[in-house]
Amino acid sequence: MTSSKRPRAGSRGNSLLEFTLVGIPMIFLLISTFEMARGMWIYHTLVNSVKVGARYASVHGQLCATSPNTCTVTVAQVAAQVRNGGIGLDPTQLSLPFITQGVAPVSCVLNNCLSNSSGCPDPAGYSIGNTVEIDATYPFTSMISMFWPGRGSQSPTATIDLPASSKVRIQF
Repeated sequence: MTSSKRPRAGSRGNSLLEFTLVGIPMIFLLISTFEMARGMWIYHTLVNSVKVGARYASVHGQLCATSPNTCTVTVAQVAAQVRNGGIGLDPTQLSLPFITQGVAPVSCVLNNCLSNSSGCPDPAGYSIGNTVEIDATYPFTSMISMFWPGRGSQSPTATIDLPASSKVRIQF
């Protein structure tokens, strides 16, 4: 005797309802996890790139403060180090202010910094014991934000500016 199990007449459509109630939120949770990981990766890369650039500026500016000034480090060289340390970051989106203690900051977008041949850090503020600082901001746009409650008729995506900063004492 074989018995075949047939769904009862009142239980048809249960699978569709269960998927709707459980599956769709699980897919949203999975996509949210990937977006969070992508945001953390971008932030970590940004922090690393700024740290690499500030360290390069702090140890490669020798002879900047001595006469005759033969400082060979330029904004372009430091920006190249930031670019090399920040693989995957869009150079047209990364804003970089270079700050040397006691001197007006030099601000530029990474793409433009790569062609700036002015001295960095600025020779006027470059001496052993002073600090050089690189601040950066990079926009993070998440597509998952279109599902955030209260978005209304605003743009479907939200942009968050991720900040990073590295301040290093000039070594030599």
